[in-house]
Amino acid sequence: MFKVALYLLIAVILAIFFLPFFYTVSPYELNPLRILEAPSLRHLFGTDRLGRDVLARILEGGQTSLIIGFLAASISSIVGLFIGITAGYFKGNIDKTITIVIDLFLTFPTFFLLLALVSYIQASSIILIIVISITGWMGMSRMIRSESFAISNKPYIKILKISNVSTFKIIFKYFAPLLAPIFLISFTFGVGGAILAESGLSFLGLGINPPQMSWGSLLSDGKAVIDIAWWVSFFPGFMIFIITFCLIQISDYLQGLANKKEMIKN
Repeated sequence: MFKVALYLLIAVILAIFFLPFFYTVSPYELNPLRILEAPSLRHLFGTDRLGRDVLARILEGGQTSLIIGFLAASISSIVGLFIGITAGYFKGNIDKTITIVIDLFLTFPTFFLLLALVSYIQASSIILIIVISITGWMGMSRMIRSESFAISNKPYIKILKISNVSTFKIIFKYFAPLLAPIFLISFTFGVGGAILAESGLSFLGLGINPPQMSWGSLLSDGKAVIDIAWWVSFFPGFMIFIITFCLIQISDYLQGLANKKEMIKN
């Protein structure tokens, strides 16, 4: 499943970003004569209630969803990595303070916190990336903190600290290689979570605003005609499913590899 998921993910991403160079149908072009046409050779994924090509809109919206997902996950993962290492390395009052902050953020359900934030802000791609990043760093920081705490207790790390080796060198030379698998696993899972978060907000009308589009907003557009034109909602929903499924499979595989390595070391 890992190879299938990896190849499928790569194929979808390449299609989303490069197929528009060959499939030149405009995602914004209205055609009153082609309203709600079923999938056919003329329109592979059919048309929506304004006669716009669904495939072209999925390609355009997919770029927005993937960019938001990967950038939001990157920012939240880096923030979580920095906070987790800080807590696990320095320990003491710093660790206690960071743990309290993490627990406070985890007290609020993530999606409702997202809703609260975007309700008072005019949503855009940049705003969504920032908001999703703010609510997505806690899981990474907890895992990194726990592992950093264990690493900092190793004898050779204590010797390096006593020898006045710089903190920067210790973290990047000794912590980074050991934390890399956890970071990669959490990041992969975080991308799927960020895409789902953006899609959920856009579906509720609190995310991407027209004329810009994402898979979530396309899914929302089709709910009004789902009884008579299933394809308008089905295809963007299917793309969300495919991407998140592949990312979860890849994350599970990487976690399995990390667990095997840990068992061999022990």
